[in-house]
Amino acid sequence: MLILSACPFGHNKCPRGSLEQHGPGSATVRPQDMAAPALSPLVRPRLQKLKDMFISKFGSAPKFYVRAPGRVNLIGEHIDYCGYAVLPMAIEQDILIAVEPVKTQVVQLANTNSLYLDFSAGVNNIQINKTKPQWHNYFLCGLKGIQEHFGLNNPTGMNCLLDGTIPPSSGLSSSSALVCCAGLVTLTANGKTLSKVELAEICTKSERYIGTEGGGMDQSISFLAEEGTAKLIEFSPLRTTDVILPSGVAFVIANSCVEMNKAATSHYNIRVMECRLATKLLSKAKGLDWKKTLRLHDVQTKLGVSLEEMLTIVEEVLHPEPYSTEEICKCLGISLEELRSQILSQNTQDVSSFKLYQRAKHVYSEAARVLEFKKICSEAPANAIQLLGELMNQSYISCREMYECSCPELDRLVDICLQSGATGSRLTGAGWGGCTVSMVPTDKLNTFLKNVKKAYYQTNVQRLALENNCLFATKPGRGALVFVEA
Repeated sequence: MLILSACPFGHNKCPRGSLEQHGPGSATVRPQDMAAPALSPLVRPRLQKLKDMFISKFGSAPKFYVRAPGRVNLIGEHIDYCGYAVLPMAIEQDILIAVEPVKTQVVQLANTNSLYLDFSAGVNNIQINKTKPQWHNYFLCGLKGIQEHFGLNNPTGMNCLLDGTIPPSSGLSSSSALVCCAGLVTLTANGKTLSKVELAEICTKSERYIGTEGGGMDQSISFLAEEGTAKLIEFSPLRTTDVILPSGVAFVIANSCVEMNKAATSHYNIRVMECRLATKLLSKAKGLDWKKTLRLHDVQTKLGVSLEEMLTIVEEVLHPEPYSTEEICKCLGISLEELRSQILSQNTQDVSSFKLYQRAKHVYSEAARVLEFKKICSEAPANAIQLLGELMNQSYISCREMYECSCPELDRLVDICLQSGATGSRLTGAGWGGCTVSMVPTDKLNTFLKNVKKAYYQTNVQRLALENNCLFATKPGRGALVFVEA
């Protein structure tokens, strides 16, 4: 029988009635999180099916299973890599991996989805191909991150079978969930221990092996999520605060059915660079050491001003017209070669113009909306639902107009969601495709789902085929776990 019988972060015994603290700043792992009854009735048959497939594939049984959830970001888009707090929650959809440590120093990867081909590699010399973001490369990111953190000279080989329920390239963090899952798999197989915070930070860094310059939200919520609460996630140092969402509303995810892979396209990394360049120009204009100022949050901190004041400074210093690389070099007093070698990432070397004013405006205004969202949830005024909806709508407009990370299908879907009864609706995740998240009064939920299906999914053959997995209400779920067989 499968039960959850080991602490996922290295403690062999978390006795009932005790509390275990996992490192400074990390969330507490509670005994009820460890208990067998917490295993969802939906998870048990899935684990059993995965076990049967594993035995059929590898000829032996898995020793343990690791689960890492996807996430939906309620508000705070494209600001984690700028140093600002975000407000996501874990969702039920996840990555689940069955694992058997083996004596050979080879990792063999297989997927329950036949679209994803088997892969094997020696564990001593991991090579990650940035030009082809194939599924196994995300696993290798997590594997390599743990290996390098511990300096493992003779890492354990593994047979792994993966099952995923997060729609790929949908903005629900399927790739980061896979990196996190692989990190926890490698940690467990090699008998090492880390806190949740340490794991999140390692997996954030290791996902960059595939070329994505992410900020840490996805990995943090995958490890630090707790059932029943969204999380305000702050960085440097990484820490979380529970955010209890208002009763009387549901959060509904709707997939635009437009796929966007962050590692396979340049949009995302260009935005990261535009924020980095805006940081440099703002810092220089305000007399800061611009070479040592890395993120837009750092500018605010060093100047000691409010977010509202930063928006005024953006108006004063930056112009709305795109900046050429020549103008940026002139402003900073550096050569084009220095710009490329010292500031720009490898995959943005050939970009010739950057919109700095618009990106900085979005980041500072979005950071303020996150804090206001959390404040409203905490204070729970009578009109909380209306106020939160307005913040979500403002966020979406800023993503569309200032950050330009929407697309026609997302624009259409947000409009349909608002017309169908949502009090707030916005894109979630990187954008340029993927999903929307809408806040819907629970008494309007059934009508909302029916209207969105009719207006968006049933008008398109491709969407209609995917409809059942594309539109669903969700609630805050739990973070990554290790299951062992008893």
